[in-house]
Amino acid sequence: MSSVTFERRAHLIVLGNEKGGSGKSTTAMHLVVGLLRDGYRVGAIDLDARQGTLSGYLDARAAYASRHGVDLPVPHAASVFRSELDSREQAEAAERAALDAALAELSASSEIIVIDCPGADTNLARLAHAAADTLITPINDSFVDFAMLARVDPDNHAVINPSIYSEMVWQARKARFARDRARIDWIVMRNRMGSTEMRNKRDVGATLETLAKRIGFRTVKGFGERVIFRELYLQGLTLMDVREAGLQIQLGMSHIAARAEVRALLSAIRKPPPRQAAA
Repeated sequence: MSSVTFERRAHLIVLGNEKGGSGKSTTAMHLVVGLLRDGYRVGAIDLDARQGTLSGYLDARAAYASRHGVDLPVPHAASVFRSELDSREQAEAAERAALDAALAELSASSEIIVIDCPGADTNLARLAHAAADTLITPINDSFVDFAMLARVDPDNHAVINPSIYSEMVWQARKARFARDRARIDWIVMRNRMGSTEMRNKRDVGATLETLAKRIGFRTVKGFGERVIFRELYLQGLTLMDVREAGLQIQLGMSHIAARAEVRALLSAIRKPPPRQAAA
């Protein structure tokens, strides 16, 4: 597997899977803002630049801060587009060079870089996976999304074999270890965990833990299905911005729970302390 060549200093958090609608961009947004508010200097790279969910969010955030005259923390950001060159070899080389350049530029001013990958198997996604320090794979909490990680027996939910995506992550881990002897910390994030369908929830959890031991990832509870996440996206905001943004929101239990979910994910990531805190 090809890999990026830049010797970076920043800790790289990659949001990746091969399925849309699982919450990658929502997770990336909240990680960026949460890390900024924890005192980190943060960079953000949108590899799904044609869709532009993360970059659109960051543009909306900067516009909101300017329009309302408020001080909101923003990351240094870059977008990397898929190459349109006809030759596959030349296209992949161009994409590798573009990602190298983005990492080099952002690493000069960032302690942590968050990368949002497209929900498909692309060369850019593979490059980012192989460069990751932390890989976060959000999945919806059901056996429909579980198929992205492995095939399971429909009768007893036993794991039959890992998926193509899990094999890709394995190749990324081998590439990363061969390059600098570093290991990728893989986190599978269970999103949209509802209070209903408790049997399905239990079965998904048990099967995930079996697979986790087999192929080497950690599981964390992700974000619930909350309307507030979608409402704030258009303004480039999160619930962590309520005070500075002057939002007239009465924080209820659902909002408090949403903030707790973000804090729990930030705590689960193994990362160095911010430099100013370590000094």
